[in-house]
Amino acid sequence: MNILLVGSGGREHALAWKIRQSPLLTRLVCAPGNPGMAAIAEVFDIKPTEVARQVALAQEIAADLVVIGPEVAIEAGLADALEAAGIPCFGPSAAAGRLESSKAFTKAFCDRHHLPTSGYRICDDAAAAKAALNHFAPPYVVKADGLAAGKGVVIAPDLATAQAAIDDAFGGGFGAAGARVVIEEFLEGEIGSLFALCDGKTSMLFGWAQDHKRAFDGDEGPNTGGMGTYSPAPVFTLDLVDQVDHRLVRPAFKGIASDGAPYRGVLFVELMATRHGPKLIEFNARFGDPECQVLMLRLESDLVPYLLACATGRLHEMPQPRWRDDDAVCVVLATQGYPGPAQSGSVIGGLDQTFGEGVVVFQAGTSAGPDGEVLAGAGRAVNVCATGGDLSEARERAYGAVALIDWPQGFHRTDIGWRALAR
Repeated sequence: MNILLVGSGGREHALAWKIRQSPLLTRLVCAPGNPGMAAIAEVFDIKPTEVARQVALAQEIAADLVVIGPEVAIEAGLADALEAAGIPCFGPSAAAGRLESSKAFTKAFCDRHHLPTSGYRICDDAAAAKAALNHFAPPYVVKADGLAAGKGVVIAPDLATAQAAIDDAFGGGFGAAGARVVIEEFLEGEIGSLFALCDGKTSMLFGWAQDHKRAFDGDEGPNTGGMGTYSPAPVFTLDLVDQVDHRLVRPAFKGIASDGAPYRGVLFVELMATRHGPKLIEFNARFGDPECQVLMLRLESDLVPYLLACATGRLHEMPQPRWRDDDAVCVVLATQGYPGPAQSGSVIGGLDQTFGEGVVVFQAGTSAGPDGEVLAGAGRAVNVCATGGDLSEARERAYGAVALIDWPQGFHRTDIGWRALAR
């Protein structure tokens, strides 16, 4: 098979790494890719949102399958354009992708289809949003409606901070994503990330993990796109997984199909395990980042047949995926200042070495320098991942590898997996 993988982050590097292992693969092309992906695939400098160019590339390489990594390509309608061109695509249509691209749409969707979630108010201006705060108690949850690269959520401990977050959103702090704001009830419990595949009709659970959203140790600091993750996550008992499947996953796929947009691809269910059962925090219309990284390390089955089955309506023919018994950890290294303003262009040294047993390093926000060096962007740059016989061994391997990377301008959390270890 010739496969085109769209995207350039750590999630896409992990998908490329796993796809590369498939005996079905003939040719792997990534667009735009990154320096790490360039070592295992052909790369073309085409942005995920350049829909016409991506379709033309797929046609040029006679792609048997296109795999969409990032949410911006889904929102831009890449899956729709590929379907029109007759090219199988793993990734939902723009209409189905509204489950991620609009939080306001998703809240109304949950109401229509009876999915458990937090209380909320949708607000189109700052005055309405500030008035809506009166319906909630601190801490306040302020969310930009649109896509904000995982940074459009503020957990405000007091009224003044919440009002400032509202002013920031409507003042352009999140770009067009903040033109509408959702004020939500704060949920108490333990967070988790569960994934499910769908081919438009049939669905299948596809692993789970636990993310660390806050920038600093102890879950302090601003929300980010994710500073690290681990799998399996003890929060996902067999009972919780069954509840999520029946209360969130299946109703979501059934509901979006009844709305006229059958879902083809992977649905990421970010949830809170509360004392009243699982409640939806938000949907994402693609693999999580950095959750995808640990899932790919633990997935024993060949990934490609599952991607193709989703794209071609044949998921009902697939067996349940096989998972390795090992635990997996991902530690994210980001440029100092992230998720706020950060300086890009610093050199990341030491990525070309052998890191030891069980360790895999994925590149995320990186580019190639004039002399072949790896340069960091202004956000998350490197994902240091490792497997082990248990979580402690996986963490020890991952953090041992982190110590070998020479990047003074970067930072990382030192407590990935703390919830599981605290148990």
